[in-house]
Amino acid sequence: MNNRAKIFLMLILLPSGISAQPSRMIDGIVATVGNKIILKSEIEMQYQQYISQGNYGDEQIKCGILDQSLYNKLLLNQAILDSVEVTEAQIEEKLDRNIEFYIRQIGSKEKLEAFYGKTVLEIKEEYKPLIKEQLQIQAMQGKITKDLTATPAEVKAFFNSIPPDSLPYINSEIEYARIRHIIPLSMEEKEKIKNTLNQYRERVNNGEDFSTLAVLYSQDASSKKGGELGFHGRGELVAEFEAAAFRLKPGEVSGVIETKFGFHIIQMIERRGELINVRHILLRPKITSDDLGKAHARMDSIYRNIKSGILTFEQAAEKYSDDTETRYNGGNVFNPQTGTTRFEADQIDPAVFFQLEKLKSGEISEPVIANTEEGNQTYMIYLLKSRTAPHRANLTDDYQRLQEVTLESKQNKVLEEWVRKKKKNIHIYVSPEYASCENLKLWTH
Repeated sequence: MNNRAKIFLMLILLPSGISAQPSRMIDGIVATVGNKIILKSEIEMQYQQYISQGNYGDEQIKCGILDQSLYNKLLLNQAILDSVEVTEAQIEEKLDRNIEFYIRQIGSKEKLEAFYGKTVLEIKEEYKPLIKEQLQIQAMQGKITKDLTATPAEVKAFFNSIPPDSLPYINSEIEYARIRHIIPLSMEEKEKIKNTLNQYRERVNNGEDFSTLAVLYSQDASSKKGGELGFHGRGELVAEFEAAAFRLKPGEVSGVIETKFGFHIIQMIERRGELINVRHILLRPKITSDDLGKAHARMDSIYRNIKSGILTFEQAAEKYSDDTETRYNGGNVFNPQTGTTRFEADQIDPAVFFQLEKLKSGEISEPVIANTEEGNQTYMIYLLKSRTAPHRANLTDDYQRLQEVTLESKQNKVLEEWVRKKKKNIHIYVSPEYASCENLKLWTH
């Protein structure tokens, strides 16, 4: 909890069902940093969130949370003094990532909105000031530690300082890359889908109920609700879909819209300022055997060029891959949970892991069919870059990890010294009820 290099940022959304304010508790100020206060309810809320994630809790955890809160307030105070600013785009990006994460956690956007009794747009507006503060804190910490590096000699010295029996045990990990080719649709199939949707549009214009047609024909999960999506604000829907939807008047039906999910027609239900509620019918074109054959031939040619040495995997990824996330970094896939290229087995999609399991390090797979998150069929070529066996940490296999830990250790020392200097020039108060917290002595002595 006292790792200064990893800021403990309060989880701002609570899909697990924890109340935003602990019940039956008398609130009060437990600490101040200058004119910034820390409430008992804030500490209790973060503590309950920590417990809800399956962690074991005790009073020392609360000490750690308060320690980090004091540190964050001091950083924020300095960020304001130094006029450290963050852009609106940065705030929006962070909000979007948080919303996406918690939608995945709670199950759906509708469940998240039901939990809060607010739309996603209203939730984002409510938490925007807090996100801005968090980004200012991160920027200030980055400003303090920006010039620090960990040299090979420092990494080796840090590793040698760890007793052999205290070295961490590292699970088997995989690094891999991919080349993706989304199977293109024939013009005939596209025209067939468009004609079908135009027929549905005509039926609605002639008096048939849009929602009934959505139930009968839409290939989206919303079909069960007559195609209704609920209220959304700008930036929450796929760009092409959103642009068409916001132009509609109540009851009006759009022309055929193409997105990465397929083809749609949209009907406006209601508009409230910058919030719209629409229903839609989605049809996904079918991939023909001819489409599959052409796509396979293309990917097989790429596969053979890599195998024969005409192209490196990295060159092929940049030249041919449809995957915007990996195309320009050699096809390397990053673990969203860690931000690194290392994956443990349970962090990889089972279908992908099944393909990688067949390969030796440095080998590539033949083209295989897979599905994108949007439900589109695609051909993939995988490269297994490395696979480690379970082992005790060592300099050969785990240098990057050890370098990161060494750098964090250096950052911690610099940040601890920064706190010691700054706290001399600002009033800091910590409630006596935390007097037994060893890690708060930095703040009280």
